[in-house]
This record gives sequence, structure tokens and C-alpha cells, in this order.
Amino acid sequence: MDWAALREAVEQCQACALGATRHQAVFGVGGTRAHWMIVGEAPGEQEDLRGEPFVGAAGQLLDAMLRAVGLTRADDPALEPARQAYIANTLKCRPPRNRNPEREEMARCEPFLVRQIELLRPRLILAMGRFAVQSLLRTEEPIGRLRGRVHRYQGVPVVVTYHPAYLLRNLPDKAKAWEDLCLALQTMESLPPPDALG
Repeated sequence: MDWAALREAVEQCQACALGATRHQAVFGVGGTRAHWMIVGEAPGEQEDLRGEPFVGAAGQLLDAMLRAVGLTRADDPALEPARQAYIANTLKCRPPRNRNPEREEMARCEPFLVRQIELLRPRLILAMGRFAVQSLLRTEEPIGRLRGRVHRYQGVPVVVTYHPAYLLRNLPDKAKAWEDLCLALQTMESLPPPDALG
């Protein structure tokens, strides 16, 4: 599936019960040539209403974090891909009352995220929050134990950090998230140029 077919498949999906309770599916946003991919957990109320990941206070914090390292979620063809981030969630539909995603829901939705990664071919993935990390890295380890080093997903470097919604409730951990963002930036800068990859 190309981007358009994938978006349509997500919007029509009824593979789990969340398809019946959502306002709309939350596909993803950003440049489809972006070098950075941000993977979050599941849509909240505002995301469900707007159909866009990371809006509201958590989205504002994420945008500020991205701006701090020279990135944007804007899908602007005039911007070089190295300055763009594509943002998607592990789950495309909001769990009722923002409860945690269930294993079956994540399993049913996983092929959509896998295909987004295949289409985007990001140079780096920033996994934000426990469920994004568990999905990508196939681990039950807490984020605190996984931070500070570079992991891999299908050969793509993955840096683990806290979800912005968590950071809004746990302000002291913002400094740790900044360290994670700096690690992601250093990792990206250490990669060979895209044209050197063949």
C-alpha cells in the first residue's frame, strides 16, 4: 500500500472494538520524506476529535522539543527532510476514557505502523512512552532502564524517551527527556549521509 491506500485502510479499519467508539482514526502527520519519525502511544481525546497525533498541551510540548533541535512536523516540500519529523501513534484509535491500550488492540493496529515505517524509511525513530517502546522493541523493560542508549528496529536507530503527557505530570523528568533528545540528535549526526547508503 502507498500512503493514500494506507490512510484509507486506517480510516476504514474495524479490526478491533475501537473502530466503533472513535470519532476518527488518527493516521499521522508530517513530511513523508522526513528523516525523523516520532512514535507515540495512542490518541487522546483531542487527537480523536482533530484526527492528528500529539495535539493539546502534550503536542505543544512535543513541538517545543522538536523546535529546540531544529525540527518541525510541518509537511513543507521546501524544507529539507533532515529538518522534518513524521509523527504517528502505535494505536490509531482512541481507547475509551484514555485507558491503556490492550494487547489485542495493539496487535491489530501494528501492521499500520509497520507499513508507515516501511514507506517513510526514517533515519531515526524516537519512541515516546511505554506502549510505543514495547511495540517497537518487543520488551517489557521500563523506559528508565532503556534510556541513554541506542536501540534498533529493523536496522533503524531507536532512541527511547518519556511521552510528553507524562512529562507534563512529572516535570523533573523533562531534563531526562532533553538528554534523550540530545542523544537522538547526536545519533542522527553520526549517521552516514543518505546518499552514502546506496
